[in-house]
Amino acid sequence: MTTSPLVLIADDEPLLTELLEFRLGARGYQTVVAHDGREALAKLEEFHPQAVVLDMMMPVHDGLEVLRRMRASADHAATPVIMLTARRGEADVIGALELGADDYLVKPFLPEELLVRLARLLAGKRK
Repeated sequence: MTTSPLVLIADDEPLLTELLEFRLGARGYQTVVAHDGREALAKLEEFHPQAVVLDMMMPVHDGLEVLRRMRASADHAATPVIMLTARRGEADVIGALELGADDYLVKPFLPEELLVRLARLLAGKRK
């Protein structure tokens, strides 16, 4: 029996995290939520999620710092990360991808698109 993938949702907007928890849960994912960068790093260590949905603008550590630390960690270097952020500038997108983000979605976004991209990343990780 395979367990459903655990996804860390790191975002400081409570309504968005609730929406994502609901939509991911309806698709059979387990979720854990972090509301700032420090909490995201702690939950990475505690839960070892199979994927991360990461906001770029959060308190304490921003999403880029969380991503930088993930990619420098042997435990989390290969964990798929989807950046989900309101920042749409070319430098933001390129910077996140260069740091190792696997995908980048700009808010407002289509929840269904996020689910498809997440499923694709997780399928690629299992290969």
